[in-house]
Amino acid sequence: MNIQSLLPPAALSSYVRSIMVIEHPQDRAGFVLPLYANGTPTLVFQSTRGQRNDSQVGHISVYGQAVAPTNLFIQERFVLIAYFLHPYAIKAILGITAGELTDTLVDVNDLKPAKTISLQEQLLNAPSVAAQLALINAFLLQRIANDCIDYSRIAFATAALQKDASGKALGKLREQLFSTERSVQRLFEDQVGISPKLYKRICQFQVAFQQLNHFEFTKLSDIAYRNGFSDQSHFIRVFKEFTGMSPKDYLALRAGYTAEK
Repeated sequence: MNIQSLLPPAALSSYVRSIMVIEHPQDRAGFVLPLYANGTPTLVFQSTRGQRNDSQVGHISVYGQAVAPTNLFIQERFVLIAYFLHPYAIKAILGITAGELTDTLVDVNDLKPAKTISLQEQLLNAPSVAAQLALINAFLLQRIANDCIDYSRIAFATAALQKDASGKALGKLREQLFSTERSVQRLFEDQVGISPKLYKRICQFQVAFQQLNHFEFTKLSDIAYRNGFSDQSHFIRVFKEFTGMSPKDYLALRAGYTAEK
């Protein structure tokens, strides 16, 4: 399997944080891609249809903010391209509020703009990953061409919570925005799809999750205290909430998966 991490074109950088490409050229049974809360809605193209929550997933989808853990199952050989969007980018790209997609997805092929240009057909017939990336870039550029939403406040707010998810972060953020608690709540619910409190918790979880993945700890309590959890038990409860398993079980699963590769 070949995995690449790419930066988006400059013209898309205000809407797309990063791009991941996974190529698996051989048939295999039961490839599983865990979908955990990361604060990032995602546009995903996959050359082979998959399964999520016992439902079939089409070739090109946009996933909203994830809260509950789930998995994407793909069989056979495949190419998967994921565009990780900024938390507030859904309305510009799809024309719907972010809250409509929380914990769910939309099949982009069902949307008129994609149907008009036969985006799915073009992607499936493209001769290379580079050509597929160019098609997705062109589609996104067309979707944002007339966007006139001012994202400055929500961009500042989400970036602030990504950097500081401590207990005092929300109070500090309200002061920086010169806003009331209710105003910040409305801002996040409209443009991110979840409350600022939940977004902060997801950011806190993600930092800890990445440290766990990169083995940046001696014991779990190191991660807990480093990231503002009250203790190790608190960290384990939050980890279970967002992944459906304990950190210990996750590491065991990850080790088995890596060994298989």
